Amino acid sequence: MKQGTRFYMEINPRIPEKLSRLVELSENLWYSWDKATRTLFARMNPRLWDAVGHNPKVFLRRLDERTLVEAAEDQVYLSAYHRVLSSYDTYHSADQVRTAMGGEDLIAYFCAEFGFNESFPIYSGGLGILAGDHCKAASDMGLPFVGVGFLYRRGYFSQSINAEGNQIVSYNEMDACDLPVKPALDENGEEIVVSIDFPEREVLARIWKARVGNVSLFLLDTDLPGNTESDRSISHQLYGGDHVMRIQQEIILGVGGVRALEALRLKPTVWHINEGHAAFLILERIRRMVEKGLDFQSALEAVAACTVFTTHTPVPAGHDHFHKEMIEEYFNRCCTLVGMPVDAILELGFDPDNPEEYNMTALAVRGSRFQNGVSRIHGEVSSRICSKFWPGIQPEENPLSYITNGVHVSTFLAEEWVDLFDKFLGGEWRNHVSDPEFWSRIDDIPDHLYWSVRQSLKSRMLYSLRAQIRNRHLRNSGSEAHLDRLLRYLDSYDPNVLTIGFARRFATYKRATLLFDSIEWLKEILSDTRRPVIFVFAGKAHPADQPGQDLIRQINGLSHMPEFEGKILLVEGYDMALSRHLVSGVDVWLNTPLYPLEASGTSGMKASINGAINLSVLDGWWGEGYDGQNGWAIKPSPEHFDIFRRNREESRTLYEILQDKVIPLYYERGKYGYPEDWVKKSKRAMASVLPRFNAGRMLDEYVSKCYLPASRQGKAYAENRYQSARTVSAWKTKVSAAWPAVTIRRLDETKRRLTFGENLRLEVALDLDGLDEKDVAVELLYNRSYTKDFRKSRKSARFSYERMMGHEHVFSLDIRPDICGLIDYQIRVYPHHPLLTHPLECGLMTWL
Repeated sequence: MKQGTRFYMEINPRIPEKLSRLVELSENLWYSWDKATRTLFARMNPRLWDAVGHNPKVFLRRLDERTLVEAAEDQVYLSAYHRVLSSYDTYHSADQVRTAMGGEDLIAYFCAEFGFNESFPIYSGGLGILAGDHCKAASDMGLPFVGVGFLYRRGYFSQSINAEGNQIVSYNEMDACDLPVKPALDENGEEIVVSIDFPEREVLARIWKARVGNVSLFLLDTDLPGNTESDRSISHQLYGGDHVMRIQQEIILGVGGVRALEALRLKPTVWHINEGHAAFLILERIRRMVEKGLDFQSALEAVAACTVFTTHTPVPAGHDHFHKEMIEEYFNRCCTLVGMPVDAILELGFDPDNPEEYNMTALAVRGSRFQNGVSRIHGEVSSRICSKFWPGIQPEENPLSYITNGVHVSTFLAEEWVDLFDKFLGGEWRNHVSDPEFWSRIDDIPDHLYWSVRQSLKSRMLYSLRAQIRNRHLRNSGSEAHLDRLLRYLDSYDPNVLTIGFARRFATYKRATLLFDSIEWLKEILSDTRRPVIFVFAGKAHPADQPGQDLIRQINGLSHMPEFEGKILLVEGYDMALSRHLVSGVDVWLNTPLYPLEASGTSGMKASINGAINLSVLDGWWGEGYDGQNGWAIKPSPEHFDIFRRNREESRTLYEILQDKVIPLYYERGKYGYPEDWVKKSKRAMASVLPRFNAGRMLDEYVSKCYLPASRQGKAYAENRYQSARTVSAWKTKVSAAWPAVTIRRLDETKRRLTFGENLRLEVALDLDGLDEKDVAVELLYNRSYTKDFRKSRKSARFSYERMMGHEHVFSLDIRPDICGLIDYQIRVYPHHPLLTHPLECGLMTWL
């Protein structure tokens, strides 16, 4: 029978005056990490709260008015409401602010995605959630900080998986009125719109403002009537479209973001590019300075001095790049208008390994003076990848360092742990989040209470997983009888089953299927009915990543094998809500990336702060986090082995750890009915990971290593109409021209033996080809010859200028070596200027 058209209309309730500030709470993303605030909404109608995706703005608009009226007269609810408001107001009060940054400072943090909460889906995965945690930690610290990103009208895709294991992608159009954003307004109350130059046209972008606790987030949106249909779609979809769409998005983010901040009358003193997508902001800032009369190279120095670049990509192919003709097409017009050379712009993105492509990482590196990877291993990998930008410098000495990621504890620590910590550690634990010594007090928590919280969280997770798997199974026309088989181990009333989670983006290097390398061995492990084990898999593959989607199909197929039914579970719709359930509920967090391709990874951190135990390849953050007692480690096979051998050897280690250590330890129950040694290891995981891998510690490092020095350097370069920037630019030009002819030779007689305490005099002569003796530093490096990793542990001493000898400059050093034994030593010379940000930033060096 044919039905008529279905129309929709939303009838909004009137919010009682007593509860009027619920609107304010719904419009500040503080709710994304304050469980009490979310509970304030959810308790009024839990079913509606779930139906609207935990979105408090939509929830308030669709809630029955009678429910609000009843809540306004409910003394219990009002008491909770006022407690939340008291906490909210205290958090946002000025006396809570603690920061070393000056009052005139402002950090502008650019990223293509931000992940705060599942109700605001402008993120795809780890990069966005890390950016969200960065903003939250900045708010906690009271940093002068703004974020800049995109308001994606379709966000990232929603995932469902059909019976055959095919990933089904869907996008939901988002209305700005449903999101915690408001139009950014100028002093006249008008909406701020900025214009960005595109070939033969201008594209308009509206600016939206979101509040993230104490900081602001500004989001660009091109879906405006003044734009063409194709231009309106630029801000529709995260990581969608072809190379043309990608460059357009990155121009809007970088160039448009700078113009947005100017329109808002905000003047950042530090600019942070989180991954290369926003690197075009460098060109826009240079353009503005050139327009005001500064030459290009001096403008570059002034811009770079206060710019921070964080790379998250551990493989060269993962860095964004565009054909040079595209750069010329999009930037030729603005360059011509201000007399800025297009060739100079192209040079900034030049990649010696791929000269026909414009590399965004190259642009970000050359346009910044503070660069970092996101873990110790990743820092080393990135230093090697980017060593071509400092060709005369060894990778381990170049300016690219690392700051290991951390997670926002208030967002990911389950509320049950908060209550337990309050009881046994006191409320002061919140002031000692980054204090390892303080967290040794976790051992004071009675084991049985600790275990009880772990089991409670697992029960909640199992209940959620049952609902997820049931919905998917029935939607795909599965039978009720078969459903019972799938759910037989997911008993929320009896959570005594070892549960291992693997949840992350399905990309081939993450090796989600390493567990299945030997099906027969896995069958043996899972066949013990007395010690059942279940593996939970969740994650999305990019819609264009067919190999990643093949992994989902493969796991789906394996989960239907009779031996694995109910033991291998594939859960669809991975988002932050599901992530919180998994990281707090599983017993073991499994991570099997191909070393060294895991930049950092933060999901394992989230699991460990909730007492889950990591079983991971020693890559990313786990290379620093593993201490031998807080989890299990899979040692990576040598990189020169072929992939099949690496998979075989590392999967064997995985099976052996599962069979010999993990499963026996979990099922070894003590006299009180719980696994005492397991609890000990779980406590160790929590106590060792929480203080070291939290976002507060991460931000403290960014402030001390990047933000404060970048602010100082930027201001110093800008003084006296950018005199220092001009000086450094002219000096670098002079040094670069002369350096190929610089030579060094030794004047003293080489000594083969020396008595400890005896003076050693070294003399060298330098032909500096017109450079001054103040333009260079001459350095001695020495260490014991048998010392492992000589370069990292070597000692150094600086030569002093002594005299001229013909056209050569003579430098000398008197030294009494403070070590005995066979000594290796080397002598080198490199450019030196007191205004440089990093002593080796020129990338030039000559060795004797």
